[in-house]
Amino acid sequence: MRAKLVDGLPYRTKIYINNQVLLPASLVRALGFEWARFADVAIRHNGRVIELKAVLLLRTRHTASRQFTIPREIREKYGIKPLDEVEIIAIKPLKAVKVGVYG
Repeated sequence: MRAKLVDGLPYRTKIYINNQVLLPASLVRALGFEWARFADVAIRHNGRVIELKAVLLLRTRHTASRQFTIPREIREKYGIKPLDEVEIIAIKPLKAVKVGVYG
């Protein structure tokens, strides 16, 4: 069975049990950020827009897919749990990064 083609934002997905969010290869290619290691990501959870600053985009071995972890501070502040649904509404790849700054 083939994965559904995702070609833009917003993109709805569930949070994995390890608190990571998958960005499918088709979305990564469509938005053109295969080169990016860090990005600012805006998600919507329970009607709230949450800004995640300078998240590390983890690469998968065989595809252009990326994953990122929602930081613990953000999960606790907004009550985000594994298997919750989130909507990714913006991704801004970063060339240079200041690590450790969350919104």
